[in-house]
Amino acid sequence: MSLINIFWFRRDLRLHDNTGLYHALQSEHPVLPVFIFDTDILNGLENQDDARVTFIHQRLKELNAELKKYGSSLLVKHGNPLECWQQILDEYALHTLYFNHDYEPYAGERDLKVSELLQSKYVEVCHFKDHVIFEKDEILKDNAKPYTVFTPYKNRWLKELDPSIHLASYQTEKHFKNLYQHDIEMPALKDLGFIKNDIEFPKPDYLDIIENYHQTRNIPSLRGTSHIGLHLRFGTLSVRNIVKDALNSAEKTWLVELIWREFYAMILWHFPHTINSSFKTEYDKIQWRNNEDEFRAWCEGKTGYPLVDAGMRELNATGFMHNRVRMVTASFLTKHLLIDWRWGEAYFAQKLLDYDMASNVGGWQWAAGCGNDAAPYFRIFNPELQAKRFDPQLKYIRKWIPEFDDPFKYPRPIVEHKFARERVLNTYKNALSN
Repeated sequence: MSLINIFWFRRDLRLHDNTGLYHALQSEHPVLPVFIFDTDILNGLENQDDARVTFIHQRLKELNAELKKYGSSLLVKHGNPLECWQQILDEYALHTLYFNHDYEPYAGERDLKVSELLQSKYVEVCHFKDHVIFEKDEILKDNAKPYTVFTPYKNRWLKELDPSIHLASYQTEKHFKNLYQHDIEMPALKDLGFIKNDIEFPKPDYLDIIENYHQTRNIPSLRGTSHIGLHLRFGTLSVRNIVKDALNSAEKTWLVELIWREFYAMILWHFPHTINSSFKTEYDKIQWRNNEDEFRAWCEGKTGYPLVDAGMRELNATGFMHNRVRMVTASFLTKHLLIDWRWGEAYFAQKLLDYDMASNVGGWQWAAGCGNDAAPYFRIFNPELQAKRFDPQLKYIRKWIPEFDDPFKYPRPIVEHKFARERVLNTYKNALSN
């Protein structure tokens, strides 16, 4: 049995400019591409038609078609990762495993276990940075501590960036001749226990957006944001190419948003406890009301606050929510209803196509006031003023709330703004003064 190397696709579902794949293809042994549908993750999904599984499956079919042009194909496994890797060890003679880093805590634990298993069988393991420009300890303060405030992190990030080094593309195409030659059919979606979701996935087109991003990004009725979160989440686009485009843009607001993404990834890496606990630990003393009926009304977009409700209905229908509206809905849940930010974070995790743990946890803690560099707890969005400012003609609201103009069908507000504001201020003050 001839020795082969394996490249393990995860959050990097592309052939072009893929760091780990490039290094694998440069090795002396043919490279077998592998993807594992991880049942430890899939079993936690609520719906058989989860759109993200459909997206991944569609993208893998596209990858497989590309690989077949070079006489290769994608080996797709389904199950517990350790068991899948044991099967692969039984089927092939492995020399080296290559993969790119994933910074979420579960992924880190999984990758460590897989690496230990393979190394115990004398298989080398090589892993690389691909998902971000700077990772882990690459951007630190002068005292070698991680940044916890965004602006100095951003300034250091920009200072350290050398486009000729950090944004250089990995020319995988030059080495496709080293792909393992075989032909394996992919399992169908139904073989994985899922059914197709017919939701429309956003196209990875953003160049026409970024020049005017600073003017359009806060208007939810416009296609004024890039909608590439899904593609960043699953790595169908190269972050190096995206940052190059952002640097080439005359307007740099969009670049700053990309740096926020890296900031939150760094925070999650250094402070993994923030998945379940406040970054500012004293905020864990807050006495949340956690009214289940009010939470259900928020989830269904029936709070009586039109911008909040429109955002939640957009999320439920499309798997996307405009970023300005994400802030308003998160603030409303935590401040107006005094419902634990973890409830909202978990709901977004179920629904968002572009769900990214680092950014979602960071954004929710920012809204609740308990995160690093968070909005102060006394900053409380007024949803009515936000609607007047960012949707003055009610285009977004009417799109998602067809009954908006019918007082008999659209619900009255479930809480009065002034009362809710005073209540949350008192609740936070009491918690933080103890």
